[in-house]
Amino acid sequence: MSNYLHFLAHQLKGWPQQNYYLFFFSLGCQIMTLVNSPITALTITTFIGTTLGVLCILAINAAKSVNGWLGLLSALCFIITGFAAKNYLSMAEQLAYVVTLDLPVLMSANWNVNMVSKIRKFTGKTWFVALASTVIVYFISGYLIGTFTNDPRPWVDAISFSISLTAGVICFLRFNNQYFWWVASGIAQMVLWFISFRQGSATLAMFVNSSIYLINDVLAFTTSPWYNKKERARLIKEENGYSEKEETVGDVTHA
Repeated sequence: MSNYLHFLAHQLKGWPQQNYYLFFFSLGCQIMTLVNSPITALTITTFIGTTLGVLCILAINAAKSVNGWLGLLSALCFIITGFAAKNYLSMAEQLAYVVTLDLPVLMSANWNVNMVSKIRKFTGKTWFVALASTVIVYFISGYLIGTFTNDPRPWVDAISFSISLTAGVICFLRFNNQYFWWVASGIAQMVLWFISFRQGSATLAMFVNSSIYLINDVLAFTTSPWYNKKERARLIKEENGYSEKEETVGDVTHA
């Protein structure tokens, strides 16, 4: 257990500096949003979820697998927030993240080993499959949620869900092209939660959170190891050094 906790602590280190700046900027925005609205169980839950959620997407940006626990905990909070706002597909979106982004990290030892070295790019075929899948999921989810629930914004909800679901799968498969989908997802979620806020169904915190996600997604194209070759090489070297250190410690322990 102590080795695992040490591993998680290591995963919070070595991020691009901009990631830490963005986290503290986000934390400040969320605190201001929290204190400027009535303090309820829902606003506290949303605050916890947005804080953990930002840490999660920053961990993905930095190609660090600590996003598993961060994503799982934030998803629980966002499911509660989505249910309160009747944005039911946003709840399904969080469950999809748990399946595609969180559980693989928590259950697969291979996923956690120098993940940054396994990054790859789309081919023409995978571009077509990803785009077609997004459109198909949009129409199916929008129809189903509009027909069988009282979601007041089914097609807006469906846009966010279809893009985010596809992005999660692309991330699970370790394609850096995921960030084109994450940018689109950030915009779609900003629209969804702004409309929800204007209609009195959600707090402004979710709109602020979506805007932070969008900033992170744009930032990824410049500083993240998913795209920045220099940063990728640095992290590969760092992770290889960490693995060698752990093996040495393990040998000494068992000696």
